[in-house]
Amino acid sequence: MKKWTAVMLLIALLIFGSVIGFNLFKNHMMAQYFANMPIPTFPVSVQPVKPVDWTPTIEAIGFVEPNQGLDISNETAGKVKAIKFESGQQVKSDDLLISLDASVEEANLKASQGRMPATKANLDRMRSLYAKGTISKGNLDDAEADYLQLAGQIESLQATIDRMYIRAPFSGQVGIRNAYLGQYLEAGSQIVRLEDTSVMKIRFTIPQTEISKLKIGQTLHIFVDAYPQQPFQGAVNAIEPAVSAQSGVVQVQASIPNSDSLLRSGMFAKVQVQLPVEPAQIAIPQTAINFTLYGQTVFVVAEGKDDKGQPLVDAEGKPVLVAKQVVVKVGERKEEVAHILDGLKAGDQVVTAGQVRLSNDSHVKIIEDSLLNKPDTTPML
Repeated sequence: MKKWTAVMLLIALLIFGSVIGFNLFKNHMMAQYFANMPIPTFPVSVQPVKPVDWTPTIEAIGFVEPNQGLDISNETAGKVKAIKFESGQQVKSDDLLISLDASVEEANLKASQGRMPATKANLDRMRSLYAKGTISKGNLDDAEADYLQLAGQIESLQATIDRMYIRAPFSGQVGIRNAYLGQYLEAGSQIVRLEDTSVMKIRFTIPQTEISKLKIGQTLHIFVDAYPQQPFQGAVNAIEPAVSAQSGVVQVQASIPNSDSLLRSGMFAKVQVQLPVEPAQIAIPQTAINFTLYGQTVFVVAEGKDDKGQPLVDAEGKPVLVAKQVVVKVGERKEEVAHILDGLKAGDQVVTAGQVRLSNDSHVKIIEDSLLNKPDTTPML
């Protein structure tokens, strides 16, 4: 029995030893294989870093407003007697737009004006008699009161009639009229929109931390959705003297020439206030920037070196290129370009495409890539 147990233990030891030995041999061969396997080389596209002039901006949003604009309405109720304009027409200041029926008021005015000569003559006669001592001061006062009352009545009737003739308060373009011939208009009815669009204005807000960078007359560009590729140039003409205590922002107004009438009031606009140009700045494509938990990085291509600091060469004796991950500080972004404040210098080769598969010290080869080139025309969907 003891002999049988010893045999079984020996067999078990041989089996376990064979398994362990096989695993050790396999691991050794795998390690040898990976040690002799060539280091993979990844194709990348690069762009050399060149100093450029950078124009920083303050960006904001706002709505376009006319130089002057209002909804013309009537102060007095009445029936439309005549319409002197067409929808969309250009009008000048004090041009007659609509006249309401004022026949009753004009008749009352004529009646009052007809009484004026007799009332004026009676006042002159009373003044003459008072000078001679024939009448008392009370008789003269009554005559003057009658004259002033009639004169005031004439002025009141004339003002009422003037309100029946609705005129343009300033030069501009009218919109679509909302009144028709013969229509009875209640007081305050909206007749038409009038706007002076020769110069447009825009209001926007900026943080109080940016106030020191802003001044009257500073140039700005605005972009509207109707003309996304066309910047409209204007200038800051007013800065609110007080900062909002609730939001900590200050309101700014700018004027934009609109001689071609492309801008319309109410348009949503993106504002870029142009700040002084900063020379010799580093700007790279935004596609080159990687976002990580510890910051924003880019890959820079350089010639590789071994542990002793000697240059790495391939089988053909050419220098081996490696990708180094560099942490950068990114400032302002404009469209596809980002302003780099720290981390890069002129002459660096920045990876712009193919960095997804890279890690620090990855071997790379430079290829041409046209994916980042903008097409001349936008493809149709």
